[in-house]
Amino acid sequence: MGVIYIGDRGTGKTHLAMELTNPRNEFVKVSSPDYEQLKSFLYDEELEGTKATDASKEVDNRDLEIQVRLPNGFKKIPVDWIDTPGEVWRKAWQADNPDKWKNLLGTIRKSEGIILILPPYRNIISKPNVDAKDFLTRQQWCNRFNRWVDFFRNDCSQAKRVVICINKADLFCDLDKEAAQLAAKNWQERHSYVLHRYFKPVQPQIEQINKAMSKTSVSCFVTSIYHRKLLELPWLYLGTFLSY
Repeated sequence: MGVIYIGDRGTGKTHLAMELTNPRNEFVKVSSPDYEQLKSFLYDEELEGTKATDASKEVDNRDLEIQVRLPNGFKKIPVDWIDTPGEVWRKAWQADNPDKWKNLLGTIRKSEGIILILPPYRNIISKPNVDAKDFLTRQQWCNRFNRWVDFFRNDCSQAKRVVICINKADLFCDLDKEAAQLAAKNWQERHSYVLHRYFKPVQPQIEQINKAMSKTSVSCFVTSIYHRKLLELPWLYLGTFLSY
């Protein structure tokens, strides 16, 4: 039982995972595979960016072993990184591919923790020279989030901790200022701050998840590959509260 790492296409999951392996870490590092090994099959030197997910694969599984340095010592977190270039999270695909969906659920239902990576929505983009039209509107983003709510309520009853991150925080906030704000808070205060500041459009839905999954705690974060403290914070949270 470990953690599953999931999200839609284009959310930055691959780049986040690769940056997490960067040797210039603070409290969280990927002990396997190492940075150069992961970069060799995820990074495209010509494009100077991460490779697109192989669309010929409906589900691509990778294993990561993350080591978190806590006040009482180190803790290892085994991670199943589930990359889904197709329509795996849609009900129509699940209905048409019951065996494949069943196999995927087998991995999900054994997981103690879930980390979901979301893109920012159009209304919070504030960085100059970024075309907000490349992102979902707030209503579209909320509609998509509703499908994740159904997924959590129906298929993740064993999870003890659900972490939901809005990635690419560099597009909508001052990273240093945000990290300083969060550093001064405890875990519950961090969740409340991020929830009210960035997840307000789906706050009722997050409360639904908490009510429907009585043994599960949901916590919200913002992440960016350009700020190590924000990048590590969700993993420090999971390392703090999950037992292995």
